[in-house]
Amino acid sequence: MKTPDRMRLALATLLMATAGQAAAADYVQAPGSTLVFASNYQDETFTGRFGSFTTTMSFDPKQLATSKLDVAIQLAGTQTGNKDRDDTLVSADFFNVGKFAQARYTATKFRALGGNQYAADGTLTLRGASKPVMLTFTWTHGAQPVLTGKATVKRLDFGVGGGDWADTSTIPNEVAISTKVVLKPKP
Repeated sequence: MKTPDRMRLALATLLMATAGQAAAADYVQAPGSTLVFASNYQDETFTGRFGSFTTTMSFDPKQLATSKLDVAIQLAGTQTGNKDRDDTLVSADFFNVGKFAQARYTATKFRALGGNQYAADGTLTLRGASKPVMLTFTWTHGAQPVLTGKATVKRLDFGVGGGDWADTSTIPNEVAISTKVVLKPKP
């Protein structure tokens, strides 16, 4: 076999070997995305929105092993429609935005749940504490894919609403998180 033929054969073998190892597609958050939470205070349900958030994601349903999710959440500006509650949420008793301006959720482990349903086994860092949090989500394909997900966060694991606010008969420990992230290809 001539040397150029050997080089072509080696190149073809290398391309075939790496073809199955393609990385997930890279995305960034697009307009129209939401990140909200719901809880109760003295048996009254309320919802709120975080100040802002930024999502980057590498995801391909056929390449879950190479998928990644990173969400940076700005806590200042969190709103529930009640000024007293909003002021309390950003105070030292809850989010303590003076010391911890941002929360972060990261995930590198993904599981298929059937159909277009998935779970991300990730870590939430909030108020200096990092704890595992599972995000279950629906993945809708398209030019601008959409991740629609839900998670439950135990606020006391992060010191949110400790002290006088730790009474779970006043405010439950579990906080429901819902998100709709519209994505676009990373430039």
